[in-house]
Amino acid sequence: MEFLGTTQTATYCGPKKPCGGSALPPVPSSPTIQECYQPYYLPGYRYLNAWRPSLFYKVANAQTCLDEAATCRSALRPPTILPAGRSALFCRYSPQDWDRSNRLQLCGAEASRLWAGRMTGDSMRLMQDKDQLTRQMQEGTCRNLGQRLSDIGFWKSELNYELERLLNENHSLDAIKRRLECAAEELRCPLQVALECLYQREKRIGIDLVHDNVEKNLIREVDMIKCCQEQMRKLAQRIDIQMRDNRDAQHALERDLEDKNSAEFIDEKCLNLRNTSDCISFFHGVEKIDGTISVPETWAKFSNDNIRHSQNMRANSIRLREEAQNLFDVLADQLWRQFTNTNLAFSARIAEETEVKNKLQTQLAKTLQEIFQTESTIMLLERSIMAKECPLKVAQTRLECRTQRPNVELCRDSPQFKLVNEVFTIDDTLQTLKLRLRETRDTLQLLVMTKCRLEHELAIKANTLCIDKEKCMAMRKTFPSTPCMGVCP
Repeated sequence: MEFLGTTQTATYCGPKKPCGGSALPPVPSSPTIQECYQPYYLPGYRYLNAWRPSLFYKVANAQTCLDEAATCRSALRPPTILPAGRSALFCRYSPQDWDRSNRLQLCGAEASRLWAGRMTGDSMRLMQDKDQLTRQMQEGTCRNLGQRLSDIGFWKSELNYELERLLNENHSLDAIKRRLECAAEELRCPLQVALECLYQREKRIGIDLVHDNVEKNLIREVDMIKCCQEQMRKLAQRIDIQMRDNRDAQHALERDLEDKNSAEFIDEKCLNLRNTSDCISFFHGVEKIDGTISVPETWAKFSNDNIRHSQNMRANSIRLREEAQNLFDVLADQLWRQFTNTNLAFSARIAEETEVKNKLQTQLAKTLQEIFQTESTIMLLERSIMAKECPLKVAQTRLECRTQRPNVELCRDSPQFKLVNEVFTIDDTLQTLKLRLRETRDTLQLLVMTKCRLEHELAIKANTLCIDKEKCMAMRKTFPSTPCMGVCP
């Protein structure tokens, strides 16, 4: 219920309340439109309330003075107007104002509609452009991933090829190392044979204990075998160090190949992802994280450096294998020549010893024959001396008897002269024969001493021949001259 003299929209009497201006509120020429445009982001990457559109409009509400007047009336109730004041009815707006206001509202609505239409068109074009840009970016990313997979496949093939060659080289190098170790170990037996020959030759007796060519060659052979063993061991140590370097290069290739396999698996998984895939999700802020540690140039250079390092290691291994093979050839030739020279020296020495022994045996036989003849001569001399005693006795007896002649019969006649001459002659003969007997006996003693010396020398030569021919050469003939270098399993 209202008080008398008032209506809901007009006051017929009473003081006029100011409305802050004219009776009509100022009508703007067009509604104020504020455009709030935010940069474009992929859905879900900017705000948590990502379901709201990122492009919207806010239309400012133009509050008229009527609302303020209504607020004023509600706050300050106008006083009661008498019914007599209705004759002075006063209207707040005129028809022209009403028409103008309607036209303005229609123009504002048309402008807003046109702006909304343009905005809708721009939005459609923007969405089409962004959709096309997104598809192009996805296609470009797929192409880049495909190219990346191609690059990874290329480097994988290179790494696999180099790794296979490095493994083969390691196997060959390990085989040559085992050959060196086996060859050095096998040289212990020829060394023992040479040392045993030297030890056996120390058992020679007397004048045969000579520093001859055989001993010189045996000492040279021992030194050469020890030198060969030392060279093989040093080369085996170098090969062992090279094999450790090869294993380091192999591990680098395997790690790089393993990383390439992981990267290829991940990139294939990324390449196979589609907008309709089930495993896709939002990862907010992942684009701001840069966990990369290389660029394509350094990435390719890393694998290239690993391959180059492996190639250098293989080149070093090949050089070591060639050096080992050359060492095998040189040492085998040297050992064979030294073994041959030693055997030739043995053969020459055995021939010399055999020749000397034969000569000694011949001389011993002659000496024995001469001893026999000397003994026969001594026996004949003794018999001859015994045979001369009787004629001497006869001659002396005759002289003795003739000395008993009486007086003048003691004549120095011809028989007397003959008897005296016979006695002197026989006595001289006996002295000569006895002297010759003593000389013959001395010769016999000399021959016996010679025989003893010859027999001793023959025993020495037999012992030397037994050592050189039966012991040393028997060992050197049964044992191979050079080891089977590199035939170890």
